[in-house]
Amino acid sequence: MKKLIVCLLALAMLASLAACAKEEAPAQSADSKEQQNAPAAEPQGEEDEENYATGDASLDNPRNQDGIGENELLVVSFGTSFNDSRRLTVGGIEGALEKAFPDWSVRRGFTSQIIIDHVKARDGEVIDNVGEALDRAAANGVKTLVVQPTHLMNGFEYTDLETELATYADSFDKVVLGAPLLTSDDDFNRVADAIVAATKEYDDGETAICFMGHGTEADSNAVYAKMQKVLADKGCANYYIGTVEAEPSVDDVLAAVKAGNYKRVVLEPLMIVAGDHANNDMAGDEEDSWKSVFEGAGYEVTCLLRGLGELEPIQKLFVEHAQAAIDSLN
Repeated sequence: MKKLIVCLLALAMLASLAACAKEEAPAQSADSKEQQNAPAAEPQGEEDEENYATGDASLDNPRNQDGIGENELLVVSFGTSFNDSRRLTVGGIEGALEKAFPDWSVRRGFTSQIIIDHVKARDGEVIDNVGEALDRAAANGVKTLVVQPTHLMNGFEYTDLETELATYADSFDKVVLGAPLLTSDDDFNRVADAIVAATKEYDDGETAICFMGHGTEADSNAVYAKMQKVLADKGCANYYIGTVEAEPSVDDVLAAVKAGNYKRVVLEPLMIVAGDHANNDMAGDEEDSWKSVFEGAGYEVTCLLRGLGELEPIQKLFVEHAQAAIDSLN
């Protein structure tokens, strides 16, 4: 009997210890398990970029050299980690400026630190952010600095650049900021002419040609509606402008296209580069991409992964904006 009592007491103690251990180590929730098993987050804005052949980074010139003389033309872009697009668009604009202004040293600065870090980690290419580019210019003894942004409009990024540049006013003898792409009425007309000329082979009366801009919460989002009006005034009734993050939305563009008698749809970014938004939000296979939305509505869809920066008329317009900035110094 004594042995039986001892055994029962031992079993009771073991059960009690097991209960305590269970209380001290609660079971994981489904959410915590998913977090443990989830892959490391990719840089925001470029999360699906590795699904594509982005090109050879070694062909790109980061334009971060020193020993550049007293006159610098700093080209500031948001940036992209799609190597081929970066070389053809941002690099294309920089190259056009370099050719137009042989007495100026053309250098590069990106505003997106996430993209800068991603390109450096993946490809070993070092691209200056704006602060680093301005510090480099000051260290190089630059006296006259012209900053030409490749921004589409005077939005939040342009305002931030203007603010940051003002803090370097004492670092140079002369500093001036050039205008973004869509500034004057003439700019709108020429950009409209450029995108129409670049897509003329698709203009057959049965194809809706749709351009996807980024969109912004700033008042400058009105540039998209203005571009739509400019195209309409030119008689380009089968051209449509929308945005991925503002208005008009893809649903607005789809409704406008449905009002016409179209069989096919061509999609192209109204952005300087053809990066993440173009490859994923526009041309991706996800159900909410522009491509999927229009295919779901029964249209035959062609995606043109070409940034505005590749077009020679756009490069020429940036050259003229930089020339205006240089002329303002005198």
